Amino acid sequence: MKNNINVVKTLLEALPFIKKFSNEKIVIKYGGSAQTSDALKEQFAQDIVLLHLVGMKPIIVHGGGKSITDLLANLGVDTTFIDGQRVTTKEVMRIAEMVLSGEINKEIVSLLDNHGSKAIGISGKDGGFLKGIPKDFEKFGYTGMIEHVNPEIVNNIIEDGAIPVIAPIAGSSTMGHPGFNINADLAASKIAVALKARKVLFLTDTPGVLDKEMQLITNLSIEKTEALKEDGTIQGGMVPKVDACIEALRGGVKKAHIIDGRVEHSLLLEILTSSGVGTCIEL
Repeated sequence: MKNNINVVKTLLEALPFIKKFSNEKIVIKYGGSAQTSDALKEQFAQDIVLLHLVGMKPIIVHGGGKSITDLLANLGVDTTFIDGQRVTTKEVMRIAEMVLSGEINKEIVSLLDNHGSKAIGISGKDGGFLKGIPKDFEKFGYTGMIEHVNPEIVNNIIEDGAIPVIAPIAGSSTMGHPGFNINADLAASKIAVALKARKVLFLTDTPGVLDKEMQLITNLSIEKTEALKEDGTIQGGMVPKVDACIEALRGGVKKAHIIDGRVEHSLLLEILTSSGVGTCIEL
């Protein structure tokens, strides 16, 4: 009986958040260990399906850097990084699109379908959803930046009652162009702004933003975040994540979250509980 009461208390704690975010779009960047562990994949799918069933509108933007690197190695294709970003040759672009739009995207769609929610996978090329331009072609090749987002195709998927699953490959305005490999964090930010999402969440392999003593910082403003970048507290791979958060917030998204995808059901803990599990950044 006591266990049953605890279950009810947990549900009641979630109720205000379910009411608050019902019918709201929530963009989730899915990557890191959560994307490579079979157990965490299942829990992620369960979290997304639950959020969908209680009336929220989750939109998944996924990465796949490790899978791309592994396949490139298996095929004997060299790959290089500059400042943490992959240099995308035409050959690497073909393989990146195959892995992202094919293997990973369809695996996520299948997981969600198997857990009871209809999901539809697309890349940024579909329906002209994402148009890109080169980040710096001489330096990065077909690694790009998003120039334009057409939200119509994703809004249509949502209105049809499905969960959009988006591979971060952008099309080009140039006929016959192979397209662009887009950083998934930055894609999630641009998509959240274009779709007028209430929240954007980034699943990572760290607890969130850490201070100099390696303790979690649970709440940040844009100004404080910028100051932590200036003094070197935020560095390395966390910099593009907080930059993506700031871009989303300045574009009208209410809150951005960086959470630990290695924690079981971290999405539900962050969205449906008062304490959360990661770092929340807001204006």
